[in-house]
Amino acid sequence: MKIVVLGAGAWGTALAVNAAGASDASIGRHDVTLWARNPLQLQALQAERANTRYLPGIALPHRLRLQGGDGVSLAQAVSGQDLIIVATPVAAARSMLMQLRQAPVPVAWLSKGFESPVSAEPAEPVSASYSTPFGLMVHEVRAQVAPDLRAGVLSGPSFALEVARRQPTALVAASQHAEVRAALVAAFHSPSLRVYASDDLVGVEVGGAVKNVMAIAAGLCDGLQLGLNARAALITRGLAEMTRLGVALGARAETFTGLSGLGDLVLTATGDLSRNRKVGLLLAQGKSLEEVLASLGHVAEGVYCARTVVQRAASLGVDMPIAQSVVALLDGRLKASEAVALLMEREPKTELDCY
Repeated sequence: MKIVVLGAGAWGTALAVNAAGASDASIGRHDVTLWARNPLQLQALQAERANTRYLPGIALPHRLRLQGGDGVSLAQAVSGQDLIIVATPVAAARSMLMQLRQAPVPVAWLSKGFESPVSAEPAEPVSASYSTPFGLMVHEVRAQVAPDLRAGVLSGPSFALEVARRQPTALVAASQHAEVRAALVAAFHSPSLRVYASDDLVGVEVGGAVKNVMAIAAGLCDGLQLGLNARAALITRGLAEMTRLGVALGARAETFTGLSGLGDLVLTATGDLSRNRKVGLLLAQGKSLEEVLASLGHVAEGVYCARTVVQRAASLGVDMPIAQSVVALLDGRLKASEAVALLMEREPKTELDCY
C-alpha cells in the first residue's frame, strides 16, 4: 500500500516509521512517504535520518521517503497514493482538509481536540449558513469543508515514542465509511500495532479530545501530591464527564469504555510521556501558563480545547465540573489548591446520577 503522512511532528513521524517497517527487514511493510511543510525541517530529516526534535533516538527506516519543503507540493505528495494521513495539530486541520477535499482515496487524521474559535474561521467561503460560536471537532470541520471526502480518524491510547519503537499498542480506526476503516486496518495493523474498527466517529473524537483536558486535572492532582485515591477518583469522574458530553453529541456510551475513551484517558492521565499531564504538574508547582507552554516544546491540545469543551457542554446542558475547573485554572481565576477544593465541596449525589 502507498501511504503518505502529511506532517512530520512526533505522531506523524512515529506512524510513518512503524508503517514503513524495520530498517533491517528485507521487505518493507508499505511504501510510505513522510511530507514536511517546513524546508528546514525537511533538510534536517534528510541529513540526520532522524527526527531529533520530536523523536530523538529513533532512526528513520532507509525505505521511508522524505518529501516536502519547497520541492514537493502537497498536491504532488498525495498524487498516486492509496491512503492519506493528516498528522497536523487540530488548528491546521481545516486548511488541510480543504486542500484535500477532492482526494479520490481515503483520508484519515490523527488530531485529537477541538478547534479554537479563531481557527474555525473559514479560509474561503464554505456555505451561506456557515456559523459556529465555538470550535469544532475535526469530523465536524470535514462535514463543512469537504463533505464528499471519505475520511475518518485513527485514535486511541498511544505515545508516539512507543509506537516508533514498535512497542505493543492498540488503536481505533473510526469512520462512517467502511472503506476508510478497512484501509486503516490494512495500513497499520501489525504484530506490534493492533487496529480495531469503529463506526462511532463522534465517540472516538470526543474521547480523544476530552481526555486531554482531564489529563491536565490529573497532573494537577499528582503535582499537589493528593495521592493515588484522588487520582483514581478524578479519572473515574473524568470518564463520566466525557461520556455525558459524548452521548449528548450523538455518540454511543459504550465507546467510552473502550480504547479511545477509558484507554486513552488512563494513558494520558497517568503516563510520564503525557504533555497534558505535564501541564497540570507544572501548574501545581506554581508556574504560570506562559512558563508551562514555553517549557513543553510540543503542542498540548488540552490547553487549547478546554474552553471549547466547556462551551459545547454548556450549550447542551451537560455538567462538566472538572473541565470547568481546568478552564478556571488555565485562565488564572483559580489557584491549584482552590480548584481541588471547589470539586471536593460539591453537593453529594448517587453515583449513577452522575452519568
